[in-house]
Amino acid sequence: MSMTDPIADYLTRIRNAIKARHKKVEIPSSNLKREMTRILYENKFIQHYINIDDGKQGVIRIYLKYTPDNQSVIAGLKRISTPGRRVYVGVDKIPRVLNNLGIAIMSTSRGVMTNKEAKKLGVGGEVICYVW
Repeated sequence: MSMTDPIADYLTRIRNAIKARHKKVEIPSSNLKREMTRILYENKFIQHYINIDDGKQGVIRIYLKYTPDNQSVIAGLKRISTPGRRVYVGVDKIPRVLNNLGIAIMSTSRGVMTNKEAKKLGVGGEVICYVW
């Protein structure tokens, strides 16, 4: 069976692992997923990640981050742009997630970045998802 939305699958795998209190989750790799994982790591939403080359597509192993009282650092993940409805924004309409407590991951002409970086660089693009 072919997968129609690999980004939604990526977010759902992370969401399910958090609900099950897993320490790590493995996700099939792609360039966009690697960049999204890098952004999650740089913004301290995940503890660590490694790219595993299995000779085929590759796998990203994400180590999830929890607070001392066993609450996940990631409170929510929401897919915004879907294959059936792409959401593009200009630099003046870049969204703020939870009054800048969360981030929006965007695909721009200068690469994949957060809403804050896109605003700083003055570029718009496709809003992939929100993380808070």
